[in-house]
Amino acid sequence: MEITKQIINLLVGLVVFVTGMNFMASGLKTCAGRSIRRLFKKIRDNRFASAAIGAGTTAIIQSSGATTVMVVGFLSAGALTFAQGLSLMLGAFVGTTVTGFLVALSSFSFSIFLMAVAFVGFILGFFKGENAKSIGEILVGFGILFFGLEAMKGAFSVPEIRTWIVNLLTSVDFPPLLMLFGAVLTMLTQSSSATNGIVIVMVASNPSLITSGFYLVLGATIGALMPTFLAAAKSSILAKRVTYSAILIRTIGAVLATVIVWIFSKQILNLLSSVPTDDFGIMLASFTIVYNLVFLAIFLPLLSPIEKLANHVFRDREDEHKRQALKHIDKNLLNTPSIAVLQVQKEIETMLGMARTNMFLGLRAMLTGDLSGAKILEEREDEIDYFNTAIAEYLIQLSPKANLEDETRIAAYYHVINDIERIGDHGVNFMDMAKAMSEEDISFSDTARSEFENYGLVLEEMFELAADIFMDRKPEGLKRLHDLEEETDRLKEVYENNHFNRIKHNECNNALSPFHSSLLTELERVADHLTNIGYSVQNPTGDEVKHTAEGSK
Repeated sequence: MEITKQIINLLVGLVVFVTGMNFMASGLKTCAGRSIRRLFKKIRDNRFASAAIGAGTTAIIQSSGATTVMVVGFLSAGALTFAQGLSLMLGAFVGTTVTGFLVALSSFSFSIFLMAVAFVGFILGFFKGENAKSIGEILVGFGILFFGLEAMKGAFSVPEIRTWIVNLLTSVDFPPLLMLFGAVLTMLTQSSSATNGIVIVMVASNPSLITSGFYLVLGATIGALMPTFLAAAKSSILAKRVTYSAILIRTIGAVLATVIVWIFSKQILNLLSSVPTDDFGIMLASFTIVYNLVFLAIFLPLLSPIEKLANHVFRDREDEHKRQALKHIDKNLLNTPSIAVLQVQKEIETMLGMARTNMFLGLRAMLTGDLSGAKILEEREDEIDYFNTAIAEYLIQLSPKANLEDETRIAAYYHVINDIERIGDHGVNFMDMAKAMSEEDISFSDTARSEFENYGLVLEEMFELAADIFMDRKPEGLKRLHDLEEETDRLKEVYENNHFNRIKHNECNNALSPFHSSLLTELERVADHLTNIGYSVQNPTGDEVKHTAEGSK
Protein backbone atom coordinates (compact mmCIF):
# COMPACT_ATOMS: atom_id res chain seq x y z
CA MET A 1 0.00 0.00 0.00
CA GLU A 2 2.87 2.36 0.85
CA ILE A 3 4.52 1.74 -2.51
CA THR A 4 1.26 2.47 -4.34
CA LYS A 5 0.91 5.71 -2.41
CA GLN A 6 4.43 6.83 -3.31
CA ILE A 7 3.97 5.93 -6.97
CA ILE A 8 0.88 8.15 -6.98
CA ASN A 9 2.94 10.86 -5.26
CA LEU A 10 5.56 10.51 -8.01
CA LEU A 11 2.99 10.82 -10.81
CA VAL A 12 1.18 13.72 -9.13
CA GLY A 13 4.52 15.41 -8.52
CA LEU A 14 5.30 15.10 -12.23
CA VAL A 15 1.93 16.60 -13.14
CA VAL A 16 2.44 19.49 -10.70
CA PHE A 17 5.97 20.06 -12.01
CA VAL A 18 4.80 20.23 -15.66
CA THR A 19 1.89 22.46 -14.65
CA GLY A 20 4.31 24.80 -12.92
CA MET A 21 6.48 24.89 -16.04
CA ASN A 22 3.42 25.73 -18.15
CA PHE A 23 2.37 28.51 -15.77
CA MET A 24 5.85 30.01 -15.89
CA ALA A 25 6.03 29.75 -19.68
CA SER A 26 2.59 31.32 -20.10
CA GLY A 27 3.42 34.28 -17.87
CA LEU A 28 6.84 34.80 -19.40
CA LYS A 29 5.48 34.63 -22.94
CA THR A 30 2.92 37.30 -22.05
CA CYS A 31 5.61 39.56 -20.59
CA ALA A 32 8.27 38.98 -23.22
CA GLY A 33 6.46 37.50 -26.23
CA ARG A 34 6.13 40.66 -28.33
CA SER A 35 9.67 41.78 -27.56
CA ILE A 36 10.98 38.35 -28.57
CA ARG A 37 9.08 38.44 -31.86
CA ARG A 38 10.43 41.91 -32.63
CA LEU A 39 13.92 40.68 -31.76
CA PHE A 40 13.54 37.69 -34.10
CA LYS A 41 12.57 40.00 -36.96
CA LYS A 42 15.70 42.09 -36.47
CA ILE A 43 18.10 39.14 -36.54
CA ARG A 44 20.85 39.40 -39.13
CA ASP A 45 23.13 36.76 -40.61
CA ASN A 46 25.30 36.43 -37.53
CA ARG A 47 25.08 32.83 -36.42
CA PHE A 48 26.64 33.53 -33.01
CA ALA A 49 24.20 36.34 -32.24
CA SER A 50 21.30 34.18 -33.44
CA ALA A 51 22.41 31.29 -31.22
CA ALA A 52 22.71 33.65 -28.25
CA ILE A 53 19.20 34.99 -28.90
CA GLY A 54 17.85 31.42 -29.13
CA ALA A 55 19.53 30.51 -25.84
CA GLY A 56 18.33 33.67 -24.11
CA THR A 57 14.76 33.28 -25.37
CA THR A 58 14.57 29.69 -24.14
CA ALA A 59 16.11 30.59 -20.79
CA ILE A 60 13.40 33.26 -20.42
CA ILE A 61 10.33 31.30 -21.49
CA GLN A 62 11.66 27.99 -20.11
CA SER A 63 10.74 25.95 -23.18
CA SER A 64 12.97 24.99 -26.08
CA GLY A 65 9.88 23.58 -27.78
CA ALA A 66 8.13 26.96 -27.65
CA THR A 67 11.23 28.69 -29.04
CA THR A 68 11.76 26.23 -31.88
CA VAL A 69 8.06 26.26 -32.81
CA MET A 70 8.27 30.07 -32.92
CA VAL A 71 11.30 29.74 -35.20
CA VAL A 72 9.30 27.44 -37.51
CA GLY A 73 6.62 30.12 -37.74
CA PHE A 74 9.15 32.80 -38.71
CA LEU A 75 10.74 30.45 -41.25
CA SER A 76 7.37 29.75 -42.83
CA ALA A 77 6.74 33.49 -43.06
CA GLY A 78 10.07 33.95 -44.84
CA ALA A 79 11.35 36.19 -42.01
CA LEU A 80 14.42 34.03 -41.32
CA THR A 81 17.06 32.35 -43.45
CA PHE A 82 18.19 28.75 -43.06
CA ALA A 83 21.30 29.80 -41.12
CA GLN A 84 19.35 32.12 -38.83
CA GLY A 85 16.68 29.52 -38.09
CA LEU A 86 19.09 26.69 -37.37
CA SER A 87 21.31 28.97 -35.25
CA LEU A 88 18.30 29.94 -33.15
CA MET A 89 17.38 26.29 -32.65
CA LEU A 90 20.93 25.34 -31.69
CA GLY A 91 20.94 28.17 -29.17
CA ALA A 92 17.58 27.04 -27.79
CA PHE A 93 19.12 23.68 -26.89
CA VAL A 94 21.61 25.50 -24.67
CA GLY A 95 18.94 27.72 -23.11
CA THR A 96 16.84 24.77 -22.00
CA THR A 97 19.62 23.59 -19.66
CA VAL A 98 18.64 26.39 -17.26
CA THR A 99 15.70 24.23 -16.23
CA GLY A 100 18.08 21.51 -15.05
CA PHE A 101 19.71 23.90 -12.61
CA LEU A 102 16.33 25.04 -11.34
CA VAL A 103 15.52 21.40 -10.66
CA ALA A 104 18.87 20.84 -8.97
CA LEU A 105 18.07 23.69 -6.55
CA SER A 106 15.33 21.54 -5.03
CA SER A 107 18.01 19.62 -3.12
CA PHE A 108 18.93 22.72 -1.09
CA SER A 109 17.28 23.64 2.18
CA PHE A 110 16.06 26.99 0.87
CA SER A 111 13.80 25.30 -1.70
CA ILE A 112 10.94 25.67 0.81
CA PHE A 113 11.19 29.44 0.36
CA LEU A 114 11.13 29.01 -3.40
CA MET A 115 7.83 27.16 -3.03
CA ALA A 116 6.50 30.02 -0.91
CA VAL A 117 6.73 32.48 -3.82
CA ALA A 118 3.63 30.77 -5.25
CA PHE A 119 1.60 32.56 -2.56
CA VAL A 120 3.10 35.91 -3.58
CA GLY A 121 2.14 35.16 -7.16
CA PHE A 122 -1.37 34.22 -6.04
CA ILE A 123 -1.76 37.65 -4.37
CA LEU A 124 -0.48 39.45 -7.48
CA GLY A 125 -3.18 37.69 -9.48
CA PHE A 126 -5.77 39.93 -7.82
CA PHE A 127 -4.12 43.10 -9.13
CA LYS A 128 -5.67 44.82 -12.15
CA GLY A 129 -2.56 45.44 -14.23
CA GLU A 130 -1.68 42.88 -16.92
CA ASN A 131 2.00 42.97 -15.97
CA ALA A 132 1.19 42.23 -12.33
CA LYS A 133 -1.00 39.31 -13.37
CA SER A 134 1.71 37.94 -15.65
CA ILE A 135 4.36 38.23 -12.94
CA GLY A 136 1.96 36.55 -10.53
CA GLU A 137 1.50 33.70 -13.01
CA ILE A 138 5.28 33.33 -13.27
CA LEU A 139 5.71 33.21 -9.50
CA VAL A 140 2.85 30.74 -9.05
CA GLY A 141 4.40 28.49 -11.67
CA PHE A 142 7.83 28.84 -10.07
CA GLY A 143 6.49 27.90 -6.65
CA ILE A 144 4.39 24.90 -7.67
CA LEU A 145 7.26 23.68 -9.88
CA PHE A 146 9.33 23.20 -6.72
CA PHE A 147 6.35 21.72 -4.93
CA GLY A 148 6.14 19.08 -7.66
CA LEU A 149 9.86 18.42 -7.35
CA GLU A 150 9.50 17.93 -3.60
CA ALA A 151 6.73 15.39 -4.19
CA MET A 152 8.88 13.48 -6.69
CA LYS A 153 11.90 13.66 -4.42
CA GLY A 154 9.84 12.25 -1.55
CA ALA A 155 8.70 9.35 -3.71
CA PHE A 156 12.24 8.55 -4.85
CA SER A 157 13.45 8.56 -1.24
CA VAL A 158 11.29 5.55 -0.36
CA PRO A 159 13.63 2.50 -0.18
CA GLU A 160 11.25 0.18 -2.05
CA ILE A 161 10.85 2.56 -5.01
CA ARG A 162 14.55 3.36 -5.03
CA THR A 163 15.38 -0.34 -5.12
CA TRP A 164 12.83 -0.99 -7.85
CA ILE A 165 14.22 1.81 -10.07
CA VAL A 166 17.81 0.69 -9.49
CA ASN A 167 16.90 -2.88 -10.40
CA LEU A 168 14.99 -1.71 -13.51
CA LEU A 169 17.81 0.45 -14.85
CA THR A 170 20.41 -2.15 -13.92
CA SER A 171 18.47 -4.83 -15.79
CA VAL A 172 18.33 -2.62 -18.87
CA ASP A 173 21.93 -1.42 -18.54
CA PHE A 174 22.26 -0.89 -22.28
CA PRO A 175 23.01 2.73 -23.22
CA PRO A 176 21.17 2.83 -26.58
CA LEU A 177 18.00 1.49 -24.93
CA LEU A 178 18.26 4.02 -22.10
CA MET A 179 18.74 6.82 -24.63
CA LEU A 180 15.71 5.57 -26.56
CA PHE A 181 13.68 5.45 -23.35
CA GLY A 182 14.63 9.08 -22.59
CA ALA A 183 13.58 10.12 -26.11
CA VAL A 184 10.22 8.30 -25.93
CA LEU A 185 9.48 9.68 -22.44
CA THR A 186 10.16 13.21 -23.70
CA MET A 187 7.96 12.70 -26.76
CA LEU A 188 5.12 11.56 -24.50
CA THR A 189 5.46 14.43 -22.03
CA GLN A 190 6.24 16.93 -24.83
CA SER A 191 8.88 18.40 -22.52
CA SER A 192 12.57 17.67 -22.11
CA SER A 193 12.36 19.76 -18.94
CA ALA A 194 9.98 17.20 -17.43
CA THR A 195 12.27 14.31 -18.37
CA ASN A 196 15.36 16.09 -17.08
CA GLY A 197 13.51 17.02 -13.90
CA ILE A 198 12.60 13.41 -13.19
CA VAL A 199 16.09 12.13 -13.99
CA ILE A 200 17.93 14.81 -11.98
CA VAL A 201 15.72 14.26 -8.93
CA MET A 202 16.17 10.49 -9.34
CA VAL A 203 19.95 10.79 -9.54
CA ALA A 204 20.06 13.19 -6.59
CA SER A 205 18.29 10.52 -4.52
CA ASN A 206 20.22 7.59 -6.03
CA PRO A 207 23.79 8.63 -6.98
CA SER A 208 24.52 5.16 -8.35
CA LEU A 209 22.16 5.93 -11.26
CA ILE A 210 24.11 8.90 -12.59
CA THR A 211 25.56 6.95 -15.55
CA SER A 212 22.06 5.85 -16.56
CA GLY A 213 21.02 9.48 -16.12
CA PHE A 214 23.56 10.54 -18.77
CA TYR A 215 21.89 8.35 -21.39
CA LEU A 216 18.36 9.34 -20.38
CA VAL A 217 19.03 13.10 -20.71
CA LEU A 218 20.82 12.53 -24.02
CA GLY A 219 17.70 10.76 -25.29
CA ALA A 220 15.61 13.69 -24.06
CA THR A 221 17.53 16.01 -26.39
CA ILE A 222 16.11 14.06 -29.34
CA GLY A 223 12.56 13.70 -28.03
CA ALA A 224 12.42 17.45 -27.32
CA LEU A 225 12.17 18.12 -31.06
CA MET A 226 8.81 16.36 -31.44
CA PRO A 227 6.74 19.60 -31.07
CA THR A 228 8.99 21.25 -33.67
CA PHE A 229 8.61 18.30 -36.02
CA LEU A 230 4.82 18.49 -35.73
CA ALA A 231 4.85 22.27 -36.29
CA ALA A 232 6.99 21.93 -39.41
CA ALA A 233 4.92 19.11 -40.92
CA LYS A 234 2.55 21.56 -42.63
CA SER A 235 4.97 24.48 -42.95
CA SER A 236 7.08 25.78 -45.81
CA ILE A 237 9.89 23.78 -47.38
CA LEU A 238 12.44 26.06 -45.67
CA ALA A 239 10.93 25.32 -42.25
CA LYS A 240 11.01 21.60 -43.05
CA ARG A 241 14.66 21.76 -44.10
CA VAL A 242 15.72 23.55 -40.93
CA THR A 243 13.65 21.30 -38.66
CA TYR A 244 14.75 18.03 -40.29
CA SER A 245 18.35 19.23 -40.22
CA ALA A 246 18.04 20.02 -36.51
CA ILE A 247 16.56 16.59 -35.81
CA LEU A 248 19.27 14.87 -37.85
CA ILE A 249 22.24 16.62 -36.27
CA ARG A 250 20.64 16.40 -32.82
CA THR A 251 20.31 12.65 -33.25
CA ILE A 252 23.87 12.33 -34.52
CA GLY A 253 25.12 14.38 -31.57
CA ALA A 254 23.20 12.31 -29.02
CA VAL A 255 24.36 9.01 -30.51
CA LEU A 256 28.00 10.11 -30.60
CA ALA A 257 27.78 11.43 -27.04
CA THR A 258 26.22 8.14 -25.91
CA VAL A 259 29.11 6.21 -27.41
CA ILE A 260 31.66 8.54 -25.78
CA VAL A 261 29.98 8.32 -22.37
CA TRP A 262 29.71 4.55 -22.77
CA ILE A 263 33.46 4.28 -23.35
CA PHE A 264 34.70 7.02 -21.00
CA SER A 265 32.07 7.01 -18.24
CA LYS A 266 34.64 6.74 -15.42
CA GLN A 267 36.72 9.62 -16.77
CA ILE A 268 33.60 11.77 -17.19
CA LEU A 269 32.52 11.02 -13.62
CA ASN A 270 35.96 11.96 -12.38
CA LEU A 271 35.75 15.21 -14.34
CA LEU A 272 32.31 16.03 -12.95
CA SER A 273 33.50 15.31 -9.44
CA SER A 274 35.60 18.48 -9.78
CA VAL A 275 32.33 20.45 -9.57
CA PRO A 276 32.38 22.03 -6.08
CA THR A 277 29.44 20.02 -4.74
CA ASP A 278 28.64 16.49 -3.66
CA ASP A 279 25.13 16.75 -5.14
CA PHE A 280 24.87 14.32 -8.04
CA GLY A 281 21.81 16.15 -9.35
CA ILE A 282 23.91 19.27 -9.91
CA MET A 283 26.60 17.12 -11.53
CA LEU A 284 24.05 15.79 -14.03
CA ALA A 285 22.73 19.31 -14.66
CA SER A 286 26.35 20.38 -15.33
CA PHE A 287 26.71 17.51 -17.78
CA THR A 288 23.68 18.68 -19.78
CA ILE A 289 24.99 22.23 -20.20
CA VAL A 290 28.53 21.07 -21.09
CA TYR A 291 27.13 18.66 -23.68
CA ASN A 292 24.92 21.33 -25.27
CA LEU A 293 27.73 23.89 -25.37
CA VAL A 294 30.05 21.37 -27.04
CA PHE A 295 27.26 20.43 -29.45
CA LEU A 296 26.78 24.12 -30.32
CA ALA A 297 30.53 24.68 -30.80
CA ILE A 298 30.78 21.70 -33.18
CA PHE A 299 27.77 22.35 -35.41
CA LEU A 300 27.50 26.15 -35.50
CA PRO A 301 30.51 26.54 -37.85
CA LEU A 302 29.04 23.85 -40.15
CA LEU A 303 25.83 25.67 -41.10
CA SER A 304 26.81 26.24 -44.74
CA PRO A 305 27.52 22.57 -45.60
CA ILE A 306 24.46 21.54 -43.58
CA GLU A 307 22.32 23.91 -45.65
CA LYS A 308 23.72 22.57 -48.91
CA LEU A 309 23.00 19.00 -47.80
CA ALA A 310 19.49 19.94 -46.68
CA ASN A 311 18.72 21.62 -50.01
CA HIS A 312 19.86 18.50 -51.81
CA VAL A 313 18.14 15.93 -49.59
CA PHE A 314 14.91 17.62 -48.57
CA ARG A 315 13.19 18.43 -51.83
CA ASP A 316 9.56 19.31 -52.24
CA ARG A 317 7.18 19.36 -55.17
CA GLU A 318 5.70 22.59 -53.92
CA ASP A 319 9.14 24.17 -54.08
CA GLU A 320 9.64 22.91 -57.62
CA HIS A 321 6.24 24.32 -58.54
CA LYS A 322 7.27 27.73 -57.21
CA ARG A 323 10.50 27.62 -59.19
CA GLN A 324 8.42 27.35 -62.33
CA ALA A 325 6.66 30.60 -61.35
CA LEU A 326 9.77 32.55 -62.40
CA LYS A 327 9.02 32.91 -66.08
CA HIS A 328 11.59 35.42 -67.25
CA ILE A 329 14.98 35.04 -65.57
CA ASP A 330 17.27 32.25 -66.65
CA LYS A 331 20.83 31.37 -65.69
CA ASN A 332 21.65 31.13 -69.38
CA LEU A 333 21.10 34.90 -69.59
CA LEU A 334 23.79 35.68 -67.02
CA ASN A 335 26.34 36.02 -69.81
CA THR A 336 24.25 38.78 -71.41
CA PRO A 337 23.69 41.09 -68.41
CA SER A 338 21.84 43.82 -70.31
CA ILE A 339 19.11 41.35 -71.30
CA ALA A 340 19.14 39.66 -67.90
CA VAL A 341 18.50 43.00 -66.18
CA LEU A 342 15.41 43.58 -68.33
CA GLN A 343 14.13 40.09 -67.53
CA VAL A 344 14.63 40.69 -63.80
CA GLN A 345 12.61 43.88 -64.18
CA LYS A 346 9.69 41.83 -65.54
CA GLU A 347 9.87 39.36 -62.65
CA ILE A 348 9.84 42.24 -60.19
CA GLU A 349 6.73 43.68 -61.85
CA THR A 350 5.04 40.30 -61.35
CA MET A 351 6.13 40.27 -57.70
CA LEU A 352 4.71 43.80 -57.23
CA GLY A 353 1.40 42.64 -58.69
CA MET A 354 1.20 39.79 -56.15
CA ALA A 355 2.02 42.12 -53.25
CA ARG A 356 -0.62 44.57 -54.49
CA THR A 357 -3.27 41.82 -54.62
CA ASN A 358 -2.41 40.65 -51.12
CA MET A 359 -2.37 44.15 -49.67
CA PHE A 360 -5.88 44.94 -50.93
CA LEU A 361 -7.13 41.45 -50.01
CA GLY A 362 -6.00 42.05 -46.42
CA LEU A 363 -7.46 45.57 -46.42
CA ARG A 364 -10.81 44.28 -47.70
CA ALA A 365 -10.84 41.64 -44.94
CA MET A 366 -10.45 44.36 -42.31
CA LEU A 367 -13.21 46.50 -43.80
CA THR A 368 -15.74 43.75 -44.51
CA GLY A 369 -14.84 40.98 -42.05
CA ASP A 370 -14.57 38.52 -44.94
CA LEU A 371 -11.79 36.08 -43.99
CA SER A 372 -12.38 33.62 -46.84
CA GLY A 373 -9.26 34.78 -48.67
CA ALA A 374 -6.89 34.06 -45.77
CA LYS A 375 -5.53 30.79 -47.15
CA ILE A 376 -5.03 32.23 -50.65
CA LEU A 377 -3.26 35.22 -49.12
CA GLU A 378 -0.89 32.96 -47.17
CA GLU A 379 -0.08 30.90 -50.26
CA ARG A 380 0.58 34.03 -52.30
CA GLU A 381 2.77 35.39 -49.48
CA ASP A 382 4.89 32.24 -49.75
CA GLU A 383 5.29 32.96 -53.47
CA ILE A 384 6.29 36.57 -52.76
CA ASP A 385 8.91 35.34 -50.30
CA TYR A 386 10.18 32.87 -52.88
CA PHE A 387 10.38 35.61 -55.56
CA ASN A 388 12.29 37.80 -53.12
CA THR A 389 14.86 35.10 -52.37
CA ALA A 390 15.19 33.83 -55.94
CA ILE A 391 15.56 37.28 -57.50
CA ALA A 392 18.10 38.33 -54.86
CA GLU A 393 20.18 35.21 -55.53
CA TYR A 394 20.01 35.86 -59.28
CA LEU A 395 21.12 39.47 -58.80
CA ILE A 396 24.09 38.30 -56.74
CA GLN A 397 25.18 36.08 -59.64
CA LEU A 398 24.51 38.81 -62.20
CA SER A 399 26.23 41.69 -60.43
CA PRO A 400 29.90 40.76 -61.14
CA LYS A 401 29.18 40.50 -64.87
CA ALA A 402 27.29 43.78 -65.28
CA ASN A 403 28.62 47.11 -66.54
CA LEU A 404 28.40 50.29 -64.47
CA GLU A 405 24.95 51.30 -65.75
CA ASP A 406 23.46 47.85 -65.19
CA GLU A 407 25.20 47.64 -61.80
CA THR A 408 23.31 50.78 -60.75
CA ARG A 409 20.02 49.19 -61.73
CA ILE A 410 20.90 45.94 -59.95
CA ALA A 411 21.64 47.87 -56.75
CA ALA A 412 18.26 49.60 -57.08
CA TYR A 413 16.49 46.28 -57.67
CA TYR A 414 17.72 44.96 -54.31
CA HIS A 415 15.89 47.82 -52.59
CA VAL A 416 12.80 47.39 -54.75
CA ILE A 417 12.26 43.70 -53.96
CA ASN A 418 12.74 44.54 -50.29
CA ASP A 419 10.06 47.23 -50.50
CA ILE A 420 7.71 44.88 -52.35
CA GLU A 421 8.25 42.10 -49.80
CA ARG A 422 7.34 44.53 -47.03
CA ILE A 423 4.16 45.56 -48.85
CA GLY A 424 3.24 41.87 -48.92
CA ASP A 425 3.92 41.68 -45.17
CA HIS A 426 1.46 44.53 -44.61
CA GLY A 427 -1.20 42.48 -46.41
CA VAL A 428 -0.53 39.58 -44.01
CA ASN A 429 -0.71 41.99 -41.06
CA PHE A 430 -4.08 43.27 -42.29
CA MET A 431 -5.46 39.73 -42.47
CA ASP A 432 -4.15 38.99 -38.96
CA MET A 433 -5.83 42.14 -37.65
CA ALA A 434 -9.05 41.18 -39.45
CA LYS A 435 -9.00 37.83 -37.65
CA ALA A 436 -8.44 39.57 -34.31
CA MET A 437 -11.36 41.94 -34.98
CA SER A 438 -13.54 38.99 -35.86
CA GLU A 439 -12.63 37.23 -32.62
CA GLU A 440 -13.49 40.38 -30.64
CA ASP A 441 -16.69 40.80 -32.69
CA ILE A 442 -15.97 44.43 -33.60
CA SER A 443 -16.02 46.24 -36.95
CA PHE A 444 -15.40 49.70 -38.34
CA SER A 445 -18.23 52.18 -38.69
CA ASP A 446 -19.55 53.03 -42.14
CA THR A 447 -17.79 56.39 -41.95
CA ALA A 448 -14.42 54.80 -41.10
CA ARG A 449 -14.85 52.22 -43.88
CA SER A 450 -15.58 54.99 -46.36
CA GLU A 451 -12.42 56.83 -45.30
CA PHE A 452 -10.25 53.73 -45.64
CA GLU A 453 -11.79 52.97 -49.04
CA ASN A 454 -10.87 56.49 -50.14
CA TYR A 455 -7.31 55.92 -48.86
CA GLY A 456 -7.27 52.69 -50.86
CA LEU A 457 -8.17 54.57 -54.05
CA VAL A 458 -5.13 56.80 -53.59
CA LEU A 459 -2.94 53.72 -53.10
CA GLU A 460 -4.44 52.13 -56.23
CA GLU A 461 -3.22 55.05 -58.30
CA MET A 462 0.15 54.93 -56.57
CA PHE A 463 0.54 51.24 -57.41
CA GLU A 464 -0.20 51.98 -61.07
CA LEU A 465 2.24 54.87 -61.17
CA ALA A 466 5.01 53.02 -59.30
CA ALA A 467 4.78 50.07 -61.70
CA ASP A 468 4.74 52.30 -64.81
CA ILE A 469 7.67 54.39 -63.59
CA PHE A 470 9.67 51.32 -62.58
CA MET A 471 9.06 49.69 -65.97
CA ASP A 472 10.14 52.90 -67.76
CA ARG A 473 6.66 53.31 -69.21
CA LYS A 474 5.93 56.61 -67.50
CA PRO A 475 9.06 58.25 -66.03
CA GLU A 476 7.31 61.63 -65.98
CA GLY A 477 4.95 60.28 -63.30
CA LEU A 478 7.40 60.91 -60.46
CA LYS A 479 5.89 64.30 -59.60
CA ARG A 480 2.39 62.85 -59.41
CA LEU A 481 3.65 59.92 -57.30
CA HIS A 482 5.26 62.35 -54.87
CA ASP A 483 2.06 64.43 -54.65
CA LEU A 484 0.01 61.32 -53.89
CA GLU A 485 2.43 60.31 -51.16
CA GLU A 486 1.98 63.77 -49.62
CA GLU A 487 -1.78 63.22 -49.88
CA THR A 488 -1.56 59.94 -47.93
CA ASP A 489 0.30 61.76 -45.15
CA ARG A 490 -2.44 64.40 -45.04
CA LEU A 491 -5.24 61.83 -45.07
CA LYS A 492 -3.64 59.90 -42.24
CA GLU A 493 -3.68 62.99 -40.02
CA VAL A 494 -7.24 63.91 -40.99
CA TYR A 495 -8.62 60.39 -40.48
CA GLU A 496 -6.90 60.03 -37.12
CA ASN A 497 -8.54 63.23 -35.93
CA ASN A 498 -11.91 62.12 -37.33
CA HIS A 499 -11.65 58.82 -35.46
CA PHE A 500 -10.93 60.46 -32.11
CA ASN A 501 -13.76 62.93 -32.66
CA ARG A 502 -16.13 60.02 -33.27
CA ILE A 503 -14.98 58.40 -30.04
CA LYS A 504 -15.41 61.69 -28.21
CA HIS A 505 -19.02 61.87 -29.37
CA ASN A 506 -19.68 58.15 -28.72
CA GLU A 507 -20.04 57.48 -32.45
CA CYS A 508 -17.35 54.80 -32.50
CA ASN A 509 -16.21 51.90 -30.32
CA ASN A 510 -12.99 52.76 -28.47
CA ALA A 511 -11.92 49.09 -28.77
CA LEU A 512 -11.30 49.82 -32.47
CA SER A 513 -8.63 52.44 -31.76
CA PRO A 514 -5.60 50.09 -31.89
CA PHE A 515 -6.83 48.59 -35.17
CA HIS A 516 -7.68 51.99 -36.67
CA SER A 517 -4.30 53.44 -35.74
CA SER A 518 -2.33 50.38 -36.92
CA LEU A 519 -4.19 50.25 -40.24
CA LEU A 520 -3.60 53.93 -40.97
CA THR A 521 0.08 53.67 -40.05
CA GLU A 522 0.65 50.61 -42.21
CA LEU A 523 -1.23 52.08 -45.18
CA GLU A 524 1.00 55.15 -44.96
CA ARG A 525 4.06 52.89 -44.98
CA VAL A 526 2.74 51.13 -48.08
CA ALA A 527 2.64 54.56 -49.73
CA ASP A 528 6.24 55.16 -48.64
CA HIS A 529 7.36 51.83 -50.14
CA LEU A 530 5.59 52.63 -53.42
CA THR A 531 7.34 56.00 -53.53
CA ASN A 532 10.67 54.24 -52.99
CA ILE A 533 9.91 51.89 -55.87
CA GLY A 534 9.08 54.79 -58.18
CA TYR A 535 12.28 56.65 -57.33
CA SER A 536 14.48 53.54 -57.27
CA VAL A 537 15.66 53.69 -60.88
CA GLN A 538 14.56 57.06 -62.21
CA ASN A 539 16.00 59.06 -59.33
CA PRO A 540 17.66 56.77 -56.72
CA THR A 541 18.47 59.66 -54.37
CA GLY A 542 14.83 60.80 -54.31
CA ASP A 543 13.63 64.40 -54.14
CA GLU A 544 13.58 64.53 -50.36
CA VAL A 545 15.56 62.88 -47.61
CA LYS A 546 12.41 61.64 -45.97
CA HIS A 547 11.72 59.12 -48.74
CA THR A 548 14.82 57.19 -47.72
CA ALA A 549 14.09 57.47 -44.02
CA GLU A 550 10.43 56.51 -44.25
CA GLY A 551 11.18 53.67 -46.63
CA SER A 552 13.14 51.93 -43.90
CA LYS A 553 10.08 51.64 -41.72
